[in-house]
Amino acid sequence: MQILWTSWLTVVVLAMYFWNVVTVGKARGKYGVKAPSVEGPEDFQRALRVQANTVEQLVFFFPALWLCALWFSDKTAAIAGVVWVVGRILYALAYLKDPSKRGAGFAVATLASLALWLGAIVGLTGLVH
Repeated sequence: MQILWTSWLTVVVLAMYFWNVVTVGKARGKYGVKAPSVEGPEDFQRALRVQANTVEQLVFFFPALWLCALWFSDKTAAIAGVVWVVGRILYALAYLKDPSKRGAGFAVATLASLALWLGAIVGLTGLVH
């Protein structure tokens, strides 16, 4: 079984997460926040929260993505994964500017994760195929 689309999407997700890491690193340098401190100006804290929240979301997203790809459909999982990435980027950009505006991106990514989870359940139960 080949899972090409989901594999490529995983590469994209890792690149998006790497962008989060670099953003925090740049903020550490810009604001002089030395590791291991996680306290600093609000702009630094925003970048750090985006990264931390992304890690929190990845814990649910990656298993749901791969279970959906394996048991339901590689292309469907990858498409929902693209929606998740778009949601996470919208979330990050909004949070970095104004945390109160992060809701739409969060909702898009959360709905995509739930769709992946449901796809995995449908595939595992054999209701489709």
